[in-house]
Amino acid sequence: MGKSIFFTGQPILNQLLNLIDRGKVRSLGRLGNHDRYSKHFDTYSHLIAMLYCALNKCTSSREVVSGMKACHHKLMHLGISKAPGKSTLCDANKRRSCDVFEKIYEHLRFRYGKLLPDSRHSFDKKLFIADSSTITLFQEILGAAGRSRIDGKRKGGIKVHTLINAEQDVAFQINFTAANANDMTFLKEIELEAGSYLVFDKGYVDYEQYQRLSDQNVFFVTRQRKGASYVEQSSYLIPIEDSEKGISEDQVIILGTRTHRKKIKVKARIITFYDQQKDYTFQFLTNNFDLSAIQIAEIYKKRWQIEILFKRIKQNFPLKYFLGDSVNAIKIQIWAAFIADLLIKLVQMQLKKKWAFSNLSSIIRLHLMSYISLFTFLNNPDKLSDIKQTNQLVIEGFATGFKT
Repeated sequence: MGKSIFFTGQPILNQLLNLIDRGKVRSLGRLGNHDRYSKHFDTYSHLIAMLYCALNKCTSSREVVSGMKACHHKLMHLGISKAPGKSTLCDANKRRSCDVFEKIYEHLRFRYGKLLPDSRHSFDKKLFIADSSTITLFQEILGAAGRSRIDGKRKGGIKVHTLINAEQDVAFQINFTAANANDMTFLKEIELEAGSYLVFDKGYVDYEQYQRLSDQNVFFVTRQRKGASYVEQSSYLIPIEDSEKGISEDQVIILGTRTHRKKIKVKARIITFYDQQKDYTFQFLTNNFDLSAIQIAEIYKKRWQIEILFKRIKQNFPLKYFLGDSVNAIKIQIWAAFIADLLIKLVQMQLKKKWAFSNLSSIIRLHLMSYISLFTFLNNPDKLSDIKQTNQLVIEGFATGFKT
């Protein structure tokens, strides 16, 4: 009964891979000479193995290889003839540059960008949010933040600097550094169109970059650090409706600092906001002088969206165990997690029935190599139970009629 309703000729993993242009992936592999030392395990085969790892929550290369070998009769649907060997996968993670996985992600985001928006507010099209998340490593591969243990040993860490478009809710730009690196370096890498809004927390204090954004007509919204020196120029009159919502001050200031090259003065605006629920006073810093104070506060609240993205990645594609101990292998696995997140996000956005991302990810993981029509099942998962219930009523009807 199940096959006649949900059966399809392709495993769920292949239905996800159909969203990826295989020719484009192989082209990227050839153009960058990424297949030079792995002719029998090309970039596309490597991508399949790493997506299998991410979607199936594998914790070691042996799990990936043995799991794929157990489904060897289904691998032809995926476009490969056999599962890779353990050493083959490990060597590829070490040798093949992670840059090709970055290009694959960028290609997918550019190709499906119009299908990703999940916001009804047109303002979010030009709203970008920046933040970083630290992933603890099992060895001292990259410098970790914090103090060393008493015995001198410490684990490494990698910091994933991420920029998202609030409208699309997926990573727009990703950079990697050691966990002990300063967040401010990522701010220098961000280039946005004029009229865009950039939201970030107070860890990105760089007056030179504030001035650069202002010169490029890019508006930033962040929080003011305690103890920062500035000169007040003027203040705005607070409307009664904004005052009732928590706005207490709205000031125009000049931020000043001296570098080894020049003295920087940035004209900005400080908005003091009292959150009654948290019983805490926030000070927001921005270079926008047109929006109301309450609108600036609402924009900063959207920063929480990037925290949800990090939580989604870490919960559904755990990055606690890595298949290799090189920086390149670690970056490849992180890129695979972001690619998997993008693919599931695409599926979620195209479904008629609303599914929570975590539930959708679990269904895909449990039936990753099953021959089930993913969209048909997810759009009407109760169809089979309805048919069984109807058949049961018919049987009971016949039984009742027979007794009478």
